[in-house]
Amino acid sequence: MSIQYDVEPLADSYGPADSFPKDFGYGEEEADIGDSPSSSDSKPRILLMGLRRSGKSSIQKVVFHKMSPNETLFLESTNKIYKDDISSSSFVNFQIWDFPGQVDFFDPTFDYEMIFRGTGALIFVIDAQDDYVEALGRLHLTVSRAYRVNPEINFEVFIHKVDGLSDDHKIETQRDIHQRANDDLADASLEKLHLSFYLTSIYDHSIFEAFSKVVQKLIPQLPTLENLLNIFISNSGIEKAFLFDVVSKIYIATDSSPVDMQSYELCCDMIDVVIDVSCIYGLKEDGSSSAYDKESMAIIKLNNTTVLYLKEVTKFLALVCILREESFERKGLIDYNFHCFRKAIHEVFEVGVSSLWAGSQTAGSPCSKAVTLNGTPRSTV
Repeated sequence: MSIQYDVEPLADSYGPADSFPKDFGYGEEEADIGDSPSSSDSKPRILLMGLRRSGKSSIQKVVFHKMSPNETLFLESTNKIYKDDISSSSFVNFQIWDFPGQVDFFDPTFDYEMIFRGTGALIFVIDAQDDYVEALGRLHLTVSRAYRVNPEINFEVFIHKVDGLSDDHKIETQRDIHQRANDDLADASLEKLHLSFYLTSIYDHSIFEAFSKVVQKLIPQLPTLENLLNIFISNSGIEKAFLFDVVSKIYIATDSSPVDMQSYELCCDMIDVVIDVSCIYGLKEDGSSSAYDKESMAIIKLNNTTVLYLKEVTKFLALVCILREESFERKGLIDYNFHCFRKAIHEVFEVGVSSLWAGSQTAGSPCSKAVTLNGTPRSTV
């Protein structure tokens, strides 16, 4: 489906709770970890940990289940470990494990070695509006135990619920938590353990951007994707480009220029608009079509000479570009270079991780050339 609008800049996210038809949404939440293991247990894991009422389940529901932030106020406190396989309807291929806040690492029934050994990232959520002294103690216990089992884990700290804090208070809170956490690691001779810190809230796009940074660390093809995006935008006169997972609005990769929060929010809003309009006007009466398919494309022209351009890359991925109107006059050039980019993306994931670079540098590809703005051919990969 092709959509074109001339609109003013979007100020707020639409954030619909039901943007996708049922066959496009995530599956039901799986049973607790004590159930019999399945083949999906071998997938990389992201652990959500933290004290009770810190916001772990709310984060999971908002990012991966399209729940409205206001609805999370009615979620009950998690009292057992839940695992949620989200790879069935998303590009990202891992499980989210949501831990109750009262989990006891010294409980002999808690097999922390099995859990940490297969973990790609551990996200520890700290409530910034609460006294975080106890949370810092639990953070230190958790990451030190996990690091000794699996030093390859990416340790991420979400300083959460910052929507209720002033900008100065946010910065001061982040500085204080950062300092205390790293001092505790230094006292335990764990200087090699690296913690990444993010200010997050489910009431804006900060939680999606933070999760994007976490997920990117788990994608082995990330350097290739970034390289392809850099080549694409430099040859097409585009200012910024994001490769989005459409369901979660996590960006899998972006070009090397700095990420501006306002630009990211605009792109997220565009995905919401496209899916909403497609669900209303783009589905066939018999329900055989999808809200997002190979024909999905949208152009939104803002009143500040900026153009947002969305194109389908795969059934789970979309490329969203930000460019000036004068650059968009060369739409044919952009579309040709996008065709080359899209084919290269498919090649990258067809060849697999083991031959990643070889696949992305296939010399015999019919799209092994990209055209620059002055018409000079240039290799795409």
